[in-house]
Amino acid sequence: MDFVSKYQGVVGRVFGNDNSSSNDDSYVERLLDRISNGSLAEDRRSAMAELQAVVAESRAAQLAFGAMGFPVLLSVLKEERDDVEMVRGALETLVSALTPIEHARSSKNEVQPALMNSDLLSREIESISLLLSLLSEEDFYIRYYTLQLLTALLTNSPNRLQEAILTVPRGVTRLMDMLMEREVIRNEALLLLTYLTREAEEIQKILVFEGAFEKIFSIIKEEGGSEGGVVVQDCLELLNNLLRNNASNQVLLRETMGFEPLISILKLRGSTYKFTQQKTINLLSVLDTIALILHASSQTDPGKDTNGSANKTVLVQKKLLDYLLVLGVESQWAPVALRCMAFRCIGDLIADHPKNRDALASKVLGEEPDAEPAVNSILRIILRTSSVQEFIAADYVFKRFCEKNPEGQKMLASTLIPQPHSMVHAPLEEDVNMSFGSMLLHGLTLSESDGDLEACCRAASVLSHILKDNVYCKEKVLKIELEAPTPSLGGPEPFMHRMVKYLALASSMKSKDGNASTSGSMYVHPIILKLLVIWLFDCPSAVQCFLDSRPHLTYLLELISNQTATACVKGLAAILLGECVVYNKTIDKDAYSIVDAVSQKIGLTSYFLKFDEMQKSLPFTSAKPAMARKPLSRSIAASMSEIEDVEENETNDQNSDDPPMLEMILDSGFIVFVKRLEANIREKIVEIYSHPKSQVAVVPAELEQNRGESDEEYIKRLKRFVEKQCLEIQDLLSRNATLVEDLTKTGGSGSSHTEHKSSSGSERVQIETMRRDLHEYSQRLETLKAEKARIEAEASMHKNTAIKTESDLKSLSDAYNSLEQANDQLEREIKALKSNGGSAVAVPNIEVIKAQAREEAQMESEGELSDLLVCLGQEQSKVEKLSARLMELGEDVDKLLEGIGEDTGIHDDEDDDDEDED
Repeated sequence: MDFVSKYQGVVGRVFGNDNSSSNDDSYVERLLDRISNGSLAEDRRSAMAELQAVVAESRAAQLAFGAMGFPVLLSVLKEERDDVEMVRGALETLVSALTPIEHARSSKNEVQPALMNSDLLSREIESISLLLSLLSEEDFYIRYYTLQLLTALLTNSPNRLQEAILTVPRGVTRLMDMLMEREVIRNEALLLLTYLTREAEEIQKILVFEGAFEKIFSIIKEEGGSEGGVVVQDCLELLNNLLRNNASNQVLLRETMGFEPLISILKLRGSTYKFTQQKTINLLSVLDTIALILHASSQTDPGKDTNGSANKTVLVQKKLLDYLLVLGVESQWAPVALRCMAFRCIGDLIADHPKNRDALASKVLGEEPDAEPAVNSILRIILRTSSVQEFIAADYVFKRFCEKNPEGQKMLASTLIPQPHSMVHAPLEEDVNMSFGSMLLHGLTLSESDGDLEACCRAASVLSHILKDNVYCKEKVLKIELEAPTPSLGGPEPFMHRMVKYLALASSMKSKDGNASTSGSMYVHPIILKLLVIWLFDCPSAVQCFLDSRPHLTYLLELISNQTATACVKGLAAILLGECVVYNKTIDKDAYSIVDAVSQKIGLTSYFLKFDEMQKSLPFTSAKPAMARKPLSRSIAASMSEIEDVEENETNDQNSDDPPMLEMILDSGFIVFVKRLEANIREKIVEIYSHPKSQVAVVPAELEQNRGESDEEYIKRLKRFVEKQCLEIQDLLSRNATLVEDLTKTGGSGSSHTEHKSSSGSERVQIETMRRDLHEYSQRLETLKAEKARIEAEASMHKNTAIKTESDLKSLSDAYNSLEQANDQLEREIKALKSNGGSAVAVPNIEVIKAQAREEAQMESEGELSDLLVCLGQEQSKVEKLSARLMELGEDVDKLLEGIGEDTGIHDDEDDDDEDED
């Protein structure tokens, strides 16, 4: 192993040849020479002790040792096993060389000798194999220092040490054997295995097959369970590493030892009212382990996670739910962090598991006569607790209970019965004998007496879970009417109207004070708006109820334009207003009138900007659908045990307009829901704004036919008018399309032009009004143009029919004239034959021939005349229908037909003149 050449190259490049460290280098070199070449054992041991002391105190000595000391000490460990003191000294010196030395003047960019020494030592697998072999030595200190050395290597170079331990035969087994040693060695081995298993899945599997579960629970039991010290915490951290995202290890634990040893740690023994910091940390670690088991695998679809579902079933069978309820609900003397973690575990335990949800719904806490359902107790904690963290954690239970559970939602909604007016002003302490729904309504209406809306917004959060995606519950709550605070204020009012009133009350309270008076009042706006958004979603009757009160729409428009409101509040108010457009089926306040009000009071550009500002707010940017659970290390557990202080500090240190806990109230599921709803709102509003409703109200005077004006002049004048209007309309429609495109694009372009847009608000309103009127006008013109074209086509068709009929009559007249001429010719021939007297030729009977010819001609004429009369009858019926239609449109039928009749009369006169000439 060429340690010297490698290390000297690194040190030379980093530090150069600094004369200030030359004394340390020479001193370390002399000590190493005494150790390797000394003849007296005592002198070598003394040199080893001096070397350990100087390396532990000087960074320059650490550098010098790394450059030349590793071969010497590794040789001692390998060849001088019999000399226990030398081996101890060598191991202790190596630990000092790998331990960082804190220096007040050291900079962050300065190279750390301890890290360089760790990297150099871990490069050679033979070195790790040599250290692991020392664990089989009988001497206590040799095994103790070896474990410390391995821990230091693992801290500085984890990946290399993990690979080396896997490469060395029985490397993991040797470490596992250390768990059965004396306490000091066992605790060091426990820390080493905890660091080793954080990310090494192969090592996790080997430890489990080596019996890690049995040894861990055995140590926990020996240490006293939750009452134990930091060793119990280390055992639970090691257990968490073995179970985190490892389904096979979870199945092995469930099928072999079961979850009883883990659940038994949650049993509170002895002085249950006393929670030390270490006991709290131990219980938090157990709850973290349970949370890992409940989540099973983060990469698996929650709906298809059979391992997680099996874990939930077994845990409830082992009465885990009872222990969690004791910690979260009945142990009000327990620290807040512990109660919050218990509520989180209850929520995860019942999520997507119908049987566990039913088990929670049927749980009864306390003893008679003070027994009450568990859901009532959890709701009371939500309404009464002074900790926002505990409120959010308890609210998480109802969120999980109501997800994909329509029957459970109906069960909770069925208890929503208003209390008598005498109970409305009763304090929260008197809600012990109330049902779940009555307690919830009591919390919603209690704020009227003291002006504190915190309890109201917490109850509203629970109600939002009950109403989510459940039309039956939405309709039922819509029917609830609350009595007025005083009889003089009128009769009962709908429950929804009361919630909107509280929303306005929160705005007035904040504007008077300048800021929120309490930490809870900062969440009133978002939570009540969240409730209304969920309530109005896909529920036209809820939209109608909301719009029944005219001030509601006005208040929403003012809230969206309010400069003091946060971006999140204005965005949620814009979403609520958009729902009134998308799901609107009312008559008085239809979707078009709401869009018109938005365009006039706010402007579509500014309205769409509220969505983009909301997307950039803290709750929307920090929302993550699946956050990876961080390992509960010692530092994290210690900070969680003091959650009350942390909460206050975080709340005070935040500079954002939105409160820091708002991202937990508006969870990722609601954020995704709002983003999808926003896209639908944008599309619907642009569609309504681009295609306003068509309604022919007034026909322009230019479209009326003047008296004495012929049809041809009227048609020509209409054509000129329509062409002119079409040119103007086409120009305005192109501007309209440009404006709509600009509106949609500007909605996502940010707020850099907001001030410029608002300065031209009046001009934008005028343009929008003119465009809307012109669009309606163009639609009326298009309708009249189509009607005019149809009438012209029918008139042309009838004119052609009349011409055809006239030609038929003329042909019939010509045939009759030809017959007359033939008859005259025959008569002349007969007269000629009569004049030839004395002729013996037989003369035919002329009268008979003439009679036959007349009959034939008459029969032919009657047939053609009958056909002509049928055609004329059909044409007459069409003319009557067209006349009726023209009268409906306001046309003068006689004038229209007057010209056609005159033309026909002219043609008839010409025909008669022709016949006279013939």
